[in-house]
Amino acid sequence: MSRIGTFADDDVAGWVLKSPELGGALANFSHAVYTKNRLPPRTRELARAVIASDNECVVCANTRFADADGGDLDVPEELYEHATQWRTWPGYSEQERLAAEFAHRFATEHTVLRDDEDFWRRCSEHFSDELLADLALSCALWVGMGRVLRTLDIGQACKLTLPSRG
Repeated sequence: MSRIGTFADDDVAGWVLKSPELGGALANFSHAVYTKNRLPPRTRELARAVIASDNECVVCANTRFADADGGDLDVPEELYEHATQWRTWPGYSEQERLAAEFAHRFATEHTVLRDDEDFWRRCSEHFSDELLADLALSCALWVGMGRVLRTLDIGQACKLTLPSRG
């Protein structure tokens, strides 16, 4: 049951109207993360799925993305199914694994991550500064929104498919 308002269990957007100015800005940020992001879709989606798990956010864990035109983003369901095994599942590329590590540590131990020179060395082999900026800003959205949705118990019965790159 939502902690603010009387929203249906599958309503993930109605609560934003309680704060229209901030909600609108958040919607614009979210739109940019999904339509202007330069990360490969698999890399982006794995990082998002890892944060969804860390946040224990059901709506985030159940969300999938498709091209704005309805096409396939080449993100198979198994990528999501193995997100909690990002360290060991052989189906991930090194870039995807590093994005998952970044996402997990961003959500759980950000100051330790900041000081981990070995991580940054490994990361620089697979990410340009521009891609890393996109990853960090995306993770900021996902950690924050996932915690808002989970804390306020909003939309935790949802399974969403949202457009991307359109």
